[in-house]
Amino acid sequence: MILPQKRGVFESCDIFFVPVSEITPNPAQPRKRFDPEGLMELAASIKRYGVLQPLSIRRAGYGYELVSGERRLRAALLAGLDSVPCIVLGVDAPDSSVLALVENLHRRDLDFIEEAEGIDRLIREFNMSQEEAARRLGKSQPAIANKLRILRLPPELLRAIRERGLTERHARALLRLDSNSDRAFLLKEIVERGLNVAKTEELIDAYMAQEGKIKGQEAQNKPSRPVYVLKDVRFFLNTVTRGMDLMKQSGIRAEYGRSETETDIILTIKIPKAVP
Repeated sequence: MILPQKRGVFESCDIFFVPVSEITPNPAQPRKRFDPEGLMELAASIKRYGVLQPLSIRRAGYGYELVSGERRLRAALLAGLDSVPCIVLGVDAPDSSVLALVENLHRRDLDFIEEAEGIDRLIREFNMSQEEAARRLGKSQPAIANKLRILRLPPELLRAIRERGLTERHARALLRLDSNSDRAFLLKEIVERGLNVAKTEELIDAYMAQEGKIKGQEAQNKPSRPVYVLKDVRFFLNTVTRGMDLMKQSGIRAEYGRSETETDIILTIKIPKAVP
C-alpha cells in the first residue's frame, strides 16, 4: 500500500533536472573544507551512475539557490554534468540556513569548529537568540552555548587545533586559561607530547596551580609540587626558557645556561641588577 506523502517544506514531491548554471551556492553553507580526493571519487561514481540523491534548492531571483548538497554539486561539475536532479523547497533564507546546517550535522560532515561557526552565523545574520537557534536545530540551549564557547579561542589557535587533529574537549580545556599566550604555549606542549584529553586537563591543572590562578579551597586541594602531576620536567624547563625569552625581548641582558649529569639537570641564570 502506498501511503499519502506530506509535502512539508517541499513545493512538490517531484524531482526536476535543473541546469547547474542556474544554481548558485548557499551563502550560509557551514561546510568550508571539501576533500579533493573524495570529490574526485564521487565525480567518478557520478559519471557512471549519475547523481543518486537529489539536491535541495530554493527559488531565488531568476534562478535557484542551493540549500543542501554542495558536495554533490561540485562533484557533478567535475563529472561534466549539465544538469542535476533537484527537489525544490519553499523556504526563506533563515530556514535555508537552518536546513543546510541540520543536514551537515546529521551527516556528521562538519568538524566541531565548522559546527560552532555555522551556529554563530545563523544567530548573527538572522538576529536569533540562542534559544531560538536551539529550537530550530533540535538541540538544548546549554548545548548551543557550549558549542559557541569554542569561538572564544582566537582564529590562529582554532586553526592549529584543527590542523593537529585535536578534539572539542581539548579546545574546551584550553578555554580554562585566561591568556591567549598561555593557551598557545600549552597547545604547543600538548601537540609535542601527544596528550589525550585527560593528560591535557592534568597539564592545565598543574600550570594554573603553578601560576597561582587557582584560589581558595580549590588551590589547597592541588598538589604543592605540580611536577608529580606532570611527571615530566620538560614543562618547567620550557617555562624557564619562555621567561628568559620575555626578559630578552624587554631589553634585559639575561643569560641562561644548561648542563646535564647522569642524575641532574643544572641550570644557571644570570640577570643584571641594573637594566641598561
